[in-house]
Amino acid sequence: MNHTANQPHYEHVATCVIPGEQAQKDEPNLLREFVSGTVIPPVPWLHKVSNDPNRGINTPLNATTLRTKRLLDFVGAFTGLVLLWPVMLATALAVKISSPGEAIFSQQRVGLNRRKRNHPNRRQLSFRKQELRGRRAADRRQECTYGRPFTLYKFRTMVSDAEKDGPQFATQGDPRVTTLGRFMRKTRLDELPQLWNVLRGDMSLVGPRPERPQFIKELTDQVPNYLDRLQLKPGLTGVAQVVNGYDNNIDSFKRKVAYDLLYLRNCCLINDLKILFRTVFVVVTGKGAM
Repeated sequence: MNHTANQPHYEHVATCVIPGEQAQKDEPNLLREFVSGTVIPPVPWLHKVSNDPNRGINTPLNATTLRTKRLLDFVGAFTGLVLLWPVMLATALAVKISSPGEAIFSQQRVGLNRRKRNHPNRRQLSFRKQELRGRRAADRRQECTYGRPFTLYKFRTMVSDAEKDGPQFATQGDPRVTTLGRFMRKTRLDELPQLWNVLRGDMSLVGPRPERPQFIKELTDQVPNYLDRLQLKPGLTGVAQVVNGYDNNIDSFKRKVAYDLLYLRNCCLINDLKILFRTVFVVVTGKGAM
């Protein structure tokens, strides 16, 4: 089925709105298959790049797009660190003074996954390799088998013993969050140290938010096509963060993945700049903060 220019933007990139089951069978669409039953609002301001549902997943982004994106990341992160170091220093001192514990909080996250998506049984093959390489190699791979792990840095917003009972998602009104931490989350000041992650190449300015390896298995089991979002470097901000906010529940994660796949299909410099400008509005208004 061919899409025409006068069709609404969301019909071919966001939600399952095209009538008729036969139409969906005639045009396999990873994003549409994913969001069947998961309605997300259209994103009319997002520049449309492609109708290919496999763009960025089975069909890699072209080298020019990736180089341009990396150049924007490097220039943006370097400029941000140079201009914002006084703010970051003041924030670190405030965190240190306001509550016991380190000012900078580090945590392992899952990053880019460039494994072939069409492998017949990737997970089973991974386990066989683990057995062949011995217990030490197996233990190392079992720490994170979904994407490249990296250390993410943030200003600490919770009490120092926030995870004494084990890893858990942050929730709305989480009692573990400090008074200063609530302000930092609302203004996104806690995310500023991730400019260093972007400069290093662990992350991008724009992309899907990186998740913790402890939660990947659960999310993969409950959210269809969750791993497809790992085909791009995780980002400091993205469509999901601008539109969806930071609520952590399964329905919210499903919407986030749909937005991430939407961005992956339409990844380009224009959209990155649009998302960055809209992020500034989110920071100023505190929209979607927890």
